[in-house]
Amino acid sequence: MVNLLWAGMILIAIFVAGINGRIDIITQSIFSSAEQAVGIALSLISIMAFWLGIMKMIEKSGFIHVVIFFLKPLAHWLFPGIPRNHKAMNAVLMNMSANLLGMGNAATPFGIKAMEELQKMNHQPDTATDDMCTFLAINTASLTLIPTTVIALRAATGSQNPTDIIGTTIIATLCSTAAAVFLDRFFRYYNRLKKY
Repeated sequence: MVNLLWAGMILIAIFVAGINGRIDIITQSIFSSAEQAVGIALSLISIMAFWLGIMKMIEKSGFIHVVIFFLKPLAHWLFPGIPRNHKAMNAVLMNMSANLLGMGNAATPFGIKAMEELQKMNHQPDTATDDMCTFLAINTASLTLIPTTVIALRAATGSQNPTDIIGTTIIATLCSTAAAVFLDRFFRYYNRLKKY
């Protein structure tokens, strides 16, 4: 769907430029945008390498286990259907910790592993369980303390203070996570009431 929107906007821009007799702007824009995209991508390599190195130090130092320790009570409340020491709970905790610390690249494999383990416990394989829906909602909202990717993009595009967004990111992701949990619980109870 997004591809169709982008294609539509590009075609409309070309059409409007052609009607106004300014088709030469399209060619200039294509080449300057391509050059700018390559420059941003190359500058992102060093910034992402730095932040991923910092996150790897957090992981190797054991700090991620401190985060997991504090997330356990919340995870047990959010996922009552997952046994405490099950592989699915470990994968969920690792995914939540990685997202919290802004390690989206590390969070993805843990998220896939969590869904695989949750599917193994599913008695109706063609229907998602409540815990699977909760995990998907929380993972999509993804509460983040350090938005490393956005900081890297801001730095690559010349921002004077790329870390200025940390505070607003925490507030925004806190709101989105709270909304995800609220709606998940609402629909969970609504579906149970509908069955009776």
